[in-house]
Amino acid sequence: MLKHYFTIALRNLKKNKAFTAINIVGLAIGMAGCLMIALWLQNMLRMDRYHKKGDRVYIISNRDDYEGSKFAWINTPKILGEAMGEEFADLDSYSRYGDDNHFLTTYQHKKIKTNTSFVDPGFFDLFDLPLVSGEKRGLLKDPMSIVLTESKAKALFGEEEPIGKIIRIDSVNQVQVQAVIQDIPANSSFDFEALLSWDYAKKIGYYDENWANNSITTFILLKENVQLADFNDKIKTFARDHTNINNTYSKNTSEIFATPYSDHYLYDNGKGGAYTSGRIDLVRLFAWIGVFILLVACINFMNLSTAKSELRAKEVGVRKVVGAGRKSLIVQFLSESMLVSFLAMILAVIIMIIVLPYFNQLVSKDLSISFLTPVTWLFLVAFALLTGLLAGIYPAFFLSRFTPISTLKGKFKGTAKGVSIRSLLVVLQFTLAIILVISTVVVAKQIQHTKDRDRGYQENGLAYTYIEGTIDRHYEQIRDELLASNAVLSVSKNMSPITDRWSSGQGFTSDASTEADKRINYVRFSSDADGVKTLGFELLAGRDIDINTFPTDSLAVLLNESAVQALKLDDPVGSTIMGDGEKRVVVGVIKDFVIGSPFGKQEPAVVLGPHAWFNIIHYRLNPAKNTAESLKAIEAVFKKYNPDYPFLYHFIDQVFKSKFKETQAVGTISMLFAGLTIFIACLGLLALVAYMAETRVKEIAVRKVLGASVTQITLLLSHDFIKLVILAIVIASPVAWWAMNNWLKDYAYRIEIQWYYFLIAGFMAIGISLVTISFQSIKASLAKPIDSLRNE
Repeated sequence: MLKHYFTIALRNLKKNKAFTAINIVGLAIGMAGCLMIALWLQNMLRMDRYHKKGDRVYIISNRDDYEGSKFAWINTPKILGEAMGEEFADLDSYSRYGDDNHFLTTYQHKKIKTNTSFVDPGFFDLFDLPLVSGEKRGLLKDPMSIVLTESKAKALFGEEEPIGKIIRIDSVNQVQVQAVIQDIPANSSFDFEALLSWDYAKKIGYYDENWANNSITTFILLKENVQLADFNDKIKTFARDHTNINNTYSKNTSEIFATPYSDHYLYDNGKGGAYTSGRIDLVRLFAWIGVFILLVACINFMNLSTAKSELRAKEVGVRKVVGAGRKSLIVQFLSESMLVSFLAMILAVIIMIIVLPYFNQLVSKDLSISFLTPVTWLFLVAFALLTGLLAGIYPAFFLSRFTPISTLKGKFKGTAKGVSIRSLLVVLQFTLAIILVISTVVVAKQIQHTKDRDRGYQENGLAYTYIEGTIDRHYEQIRDELLASNAVLSVSKNMSPITDRWSSGQGFTSDASTEADKRINYVRFSSDADGVKTLGFELLAGRDIDINTFPTDSLAVLLNESAVQALKLDDPVGSTIMGDGEKRVVVGVIKDFVIGSPFGKQEPAVVLGPHAWFNIIHYRLNPAKNTAESLKAIEAVFKKYNPDYPFLYHFIDQVFKSKFKETQAVGTISMLFAGLTIFIACLGLLALVAYMAETRVKEIAVRKVLGASVTQITLLLSHDFIKLVILAIVIASPVAWWAMNNWLKDYAYRIEIQWYYFLIAGFMAIGISLVTISFQSIKASLAKPIDSLRNE
């Protein structure tokens, strides 16, 4: 019986080749888009969920009031994990995690930069890190041992056995390879190539016991049957109590709590003092986009199937007369939709294989489909069946309800209800497409608005190099020779790149500050000299910090405009403020500058004198010289005084541009899928207009004989569809405004949604629809009347 159904289905599909091709192509594009989104979201949903003890692994997080609202963050003091391990019996194990340390690792003549993280031995109890070689017992208990990933071990040792080999870290200390682990899998948020112990960190001065310095991540493994709520009650004030013992200038009011590690990748936004949003919002957004695309493709099938109802009406009548029941007719029509769906699935898989490498570049992932596993085939078959059912269920019930008498007498012309539902489906298609178009316009405008933001510094020609090896020891010679080379105009030593916020804190006060003002958060930056000249700050009052000319500038400070306002200083230059427990003299005021997230609000910032720490050397290239030649001269100076390290530089404009990568990717993906949705909708619209022209061919011929022009006939065939598109614009606009207004709430520096965004999307939808409709309408109106009326 099934063979009979599919034979008839195949015969009907062959009979209407053009409509079949449109159905298959539309469904295939929708299915391919939906499957790629599903593959991407599956990767995100599986992040950090493969560890056997994952249900007992937690991250220690901070929570505090920040400018009237609660906020949570995962950075904690370095000493916290060790102190909790000694204090709380509920812990099975713990590990602190300090990442993003790029050390130079040397073996014989090979020198390779290695992304290294500091961890405790308990790290291997908490997380599944399969060993390639070595033994798990006692890992990193020796402070002079190191654990490498498989690819890093191969890069250093080639085919040699790595276990027991001695390598040098930063040309300072020698450590022994204790184990090699498998490379970090794609579904892990960890990012390292080597692991060193915190005892080693203490040895090289990377460790402090400052309870106020929240700078690393702390993981814990709770014992079985420990209730999270009870444990959080115990630890709430633990860090606060330790912080306030010796803290006299600003009392800590924060509390700590444990949050599930396996959830943190998706729920990483601490607004409100709890992790209830974050990447999960992106997952939900694109899940809906995937559903939209598939739904638009299925609507095409529904519309084309019901539009051809008059051609199938007599078939239904004859079948019912010879004894076919409605149930068998429903099965027959569903078999047609299933066949189309399976053919579309084959095409969709081909499209995915071709497009997936480009999609991977866009989302910065390495997504793939394994066709060798039965699960993959089961999923694809189930997806094809579901799509076929979704697309075919309405046409099957619609076509099977026709009565034999009306169809066989030729009186069947479709029903008003059928037409209204078909119109409703067209409106729904274009509503979804227009929502995506408006959203894409808003995302693009938000990105451009932020890129055009006044950053408060001059990025052109500004570059930086990390202080490592012997650079700090020879900084004066490096600075003087860089200036003498004429490759740079100025040099400044700083805490962090001007694009990145590496430190912030509370407790900066003036004589006018109140107790509440002590809770204001300030961004920390630092400079030794020539910071204003090098970075291109706009000096509003006073002078720059200059330790070379003014030795007392070790405790000098520059304030930005927001800091002057927060400190309530009427005449800031020469004023004394308290900060980090020390008196500091304000020597100048600079214009507000953007540091950290380009989307963030403008915050008070302090530029501290050389009493602070330094990690970066900024230098401004001479615009009168060739950039490539200048970089060669700069490299020669750095290599002269720091020969063991490769010369690495970063241009500020490129670093700033990279901060838009994730948001730009979201915008680009939204634009692509919006385009796909419109294409699929217009594909269906083209077929509907073609069918309408086909069924009204004699009417068109009569109108032409009576003098109707091509324009009039085109308008006749177009105006009903354009009304539907306009209705879709009216429905889509408030929905898109609501959705994008909610999206923009996460951005402190944001655009206001303008009325002309909707106008752009509306004109685009109408224009594309007119082109689509006019193509078929003009073709129909240009046909010779005599050919259409010949058989009358």
